[in-house]
Amino acid sequence: MASTKPGNEGSESRFCNLKYISLITLTVQNASLILTIRYSRTLPGDMYITTTAVVFAEILKVLACLLILLLQKGSVRDWLHFLYSSIIGQPFDTLKLSIPALIYTVQNNLQYIAISNLDAATFQVTYQLKILTTALFSVFMLSKNLVKLQWVSLVMLFAGVSIVQLQPTNLPSNKTNPLDSEKAQVTQNPILGLVAVIMSCLCSGFAGVYFEKILKGSQTSVWLRNIQLGIYGTIIGIAGMYIKDGEKISNKGILFGYSTVVWIVIFMQAFGGLLVAVVVKYADNILKGFATSFAIILSCVVSVYLFSFQLSSQFLFGAGLVILAIFLYGRPQNQDKTGQAKSGATVKV
Repeated sequence: MASTKPGNEGSESRFCNLKYISLITLTVQNASLILTIRYSRTLPGDMYITTTAVVFAEILKVLACLLILLLQKGSVRDWLHFLYSSIIGQPFDTLKLSIPALIYTVQNNLQYIAISNLDAATFQVTYQLKILTTALFSVFMLSKNLVKLQWVSLVMLFAGVSIVQLQPTNLPSNKTNPLDSEKAQVTQNPILGLVAVIMSCLCSGFAGVYFEKILKGSQTSVWLRNIQLGIYGTIIGIAGMYIKDGEKISNKGILFGYSTVVWIVIFMQAFGGLLVAVVVKYADNILKGFATSFAIILSCVVSVYLFSFQLSSQFLFGAGLVILAIFLYGRPQNQDKTGQAKSGATVKV
């Protein structure tokens, strides 16, 4: 009878611990960013300019990836030579990243619009439509095959999101939002929020699959690809910032309305996706399904206490359908045929 080696037991134990750490990290990252953005949009005081936050996040992300590559190369000379030969020395290869960079920049700005006009829990559930858009783009752009159960789960996902969005608004409540007495500078427009989140999901799906296609077509480091994305994202973001909010920035300054919470949001946007990129290799589809589901539940619970969100039976039923659909879509036997763009998802979350 074969015996289990002590070394193997230790490796299995460490891997198990890493999976649990991955679950916690993915859950917190998925929920905390949405909740923090929503919180930053309801705080008393001057409202910050969201287009500037998108640009700062891209700059920080580029700096983080540059630091990671420097640590990998070991010397500044090798690092500079690698960057020059990979980015400036291959302009056409770098140019391919301009398309997903543009779409990701649009997506990030749409997320702020959506979260400003939807409750955090409602956004968290509705944003799972990105699974549907990513699957459809994977089928059409990468010729991926989905099994019957996955198609059923996508229909369930759409149905669940629709049920959540069709719930009645302005439900009566005896609770009061502690923030309402001081400020409600952003008047919620659920229709605008819904349109913004749908467009954001379309951007996420297309850009994720496009980026996956680029990664599969080369041996380039994912950190270098993030730098290329970030450079274009920063340039495009600055252009969009001045086109949309140039007059406001000129009058009030680029850091108008910034607070500690806003900087926390920016740092979470910049480093959250990179953290997931490191962690997600230890997480299979079922674990990511658990993380997404826990994030939805966490968003609902926190929204009730922080934003006086009303949990209706219709919302709970729709959210339950979405959670079930996520599990069905990522069942272990379907992992090789899943339509999600893993590479894109690990870079942009």
